[in-house]
Parts: sequence; structure tokens; C-alpha cells
Amino acid sequence: MASYDEKIIEYIKSELNSIDFGSVIITIHDGKITQIDKNEKKRFPHPVKLGSAKK
Repeated sequence: MASYDEKIIEYIKSELNSIDFGSVIITIHDGKITQIDKNEKKRFPHPVKLGSAKK
């Protein structure tokens, strides 16, 4: 297992703490982190449309 720079570890922690829904993908080449991607989803409640209530 490679030893990673503390800045990279802190960056990963920050990304994990800032996301509610989605994923953080860490790409590794030759045992070293080369890329970090964050795919975030925002979820909103469905608004009720006027006049659509069933009677």
C-alpha cells in the first residue's frame, strides 16, 4: 500500500463530507492516486401541481 500525501487525504475527506447523494471515484495507476471524480446528485421533493388533486 502506498503512502499518500496528507493534502490528498484531506481533499478526499472534504469531498466525502460535502456530498449528500452521489459518488466519489478515486482512480489509481501504478499504486498512486491519479484522479478524483465527484458525481453529485441533487434531489428535490416533487411539487404538487394545482388542480391535480384527486377527489
